[in-house]
Amino acid sequence: MTETRVESRGDALWVWIDREHRRNAINPAVLAGIEAAMRQAEADRAIRCIVLTGAGEKAFCAGADLSDGTSNFRDDLDEPTTEFGRLLRVVRACRVPLIARVNGACVAGGMALMAMCDLAVAAEHARFGLPEVKVGVFPMQVLVLLRGILQARHINELCLTGTLITAARALEIGLVNEVAAAGELDTRIDALVARLREASPAAMHRGKQAIFAMEMMAFHEALAFAEAQIALAAGSLDAQEGLTAFNEKRKPRWVG
Repeated sequence: MTETRVESRGDALWVWIDREHRRNAINPAVLAGIEAAMRQAEADRAIRCIVLTGAGEKAFCAGADLSDGTSNFRDDLDEPTTEFGRLLRVVRACRVPLIARVNGACVAGGMALMAMCDLAVAAEHARFGLPEVKVGVFPMQVLVLLRGILQARHINELCLTGTLITAARALEIGLVNEVAAAGELDTRIDALVARLREASPAAMHRGKQAIFAMEMMAFHEALAFAEAQIALAAGSLDAQEGLTAFNEKRKPRWVG
């Protein structure tokens, strides 16, 4: 069953978790649908960014669907990776920026979907949290992502208490980039997409991979890596076009 919906809006690929009746909870079909969309964007050079959101206005994603008594995160103990883990690996390799359009409740596994995105814009009524401790488990896979976004004290509070926080608090601690007033969420998303459209695709693609690569490097290793990347980036067609456009005082025509 297809439980995601995909739509091309110009050079942006919009992906909806289409399970409003279940507060857009995650099941294997949702994970497979998001992964397929990631691969579609990766294969289409015309796609400049991906917007991930949930159907309706109440929930971005309420986490794993627990209605059948399982979490959908550990589907086969004989396999070394989970379906969710495989999705995160695909997303990490994706060359285009991902934007989380947080249109409502973002809890448990929904926090992982939001955190795996490069940017996040939340509606002011959205709520965020990791309530796993209240059902006897712990947000293990979410931790892999949150440790690069939040300070340890904020992670500890979210994970150990299971308390939900407001969109305003999520902005304050750096969990999201922007909070949109009522009725303005899509306007803010469109504005962010437009800002990404102005940037060089080649620079963004190389830059995303550099950010990820340097996460685990020591200072001297990261600096040497950055020095090599500067030379490679400067030799790209986009870099040549950007310099020419700057000198000719016009907008660049990116070739990506």
